[in-house]
Amino acid sequence: MLALIAGTGDLPAALVTALPDRPLICALEGFSPRVTADVTFSIERLGGFLADLRARGITHICMAGAVRRPQVRLRRLDLATVPLVPVILRAMRSGDDGALRGFIAVLEAKGFTVVAAHEVAPDLLPPPGVPTRVQPGPGHTLDALMGQGQVALMGTADLGQACVVQDGRVLATEDDAGTDAMLARLTPVTPRKPMEGDPLWWVIDTIADQFAPPPPPEVDLSRAILFKAPKPAQDRRADLPVIGVGTAITAAAAGLAGLVIEAGGVMVLDRAGVIDVLDAQGMFLWVREGDAR
Repeated sequence: MLALIAGTGDLPAALVTALPDRPLICALEGFSPRVTADVTFSIERLGGFLADLRARGITHICMAGAVRRPQVRLRRLDLATVPLVPVILRAMRSGDDGALRGFIAVLEAKGFTVVAAHEVAPDLLPPPGVPTRVQPGPGHTLDALMGQGQVALMGTADLGQACVVQDGRVLATEDDAGTDAMLARLTPVTPRKPMEGDPLWWVIDTIADQFAPPPPPEVDLSRAILFKAPKPAQDRRADLPVIGVGTAITAAAAGLAGLVIEAGGVMVLDRAGVIDVLDAQGMFLWVREGDAR
């Protein structure tokens, strides 16, 4: 029997839809998923939570969705969690990837089998190739290689899984805010004027213009790609990269030429919807086989 530890984002709901039988849905306190949770737990009561799963007949656990490292409040520990404290604290100090590895180790030590989201729903991993009408251009092969190297470098510091590359130059890198936020930073935003129509607006507007910084120069991103891949040597049972329709829309708004993802390493939610958006915008999706490292 499967339990799904669901974080934020669209992945948990996609998994629930893909599965023939509804799993037991569990959520960490403070991270409400977009699916209804059957069980909510805190990290301070992890031991009791795992004992409850075992009593329910759970044998396999899948983790899906985004969860930030929670603070551990030692005063809230239950007796079943006390023996796990050294492992939990060590994991919390080890970065995102280290925390996931530590959590997986705890689950396995308690006798659970940890399965990846793409093992539960293999259709989330698209086959290698270009499923869009538009194909990558000659320069995108070099940009993909540059993106692969950049993501590998970022991964050694546990810093992200995506970047934007154009003409051999890295223009943006992903941080904790995620891929869509990185793309949004590349998109020019026209500030709203909530007071427009007010008799004093022209005075305020004139004064504001005097002190406003010059607008950033517009950058032509029509040859740029979004490159996304897993961190090198990461445990692929958790935190595998994901793109979806929102990613395609934000990439289109930024004016990119296309998306390049590592085959077998990036899940695509609503693949048909992603392809429809990219086709409509004259963009490509390249599911690229990674080079041997």
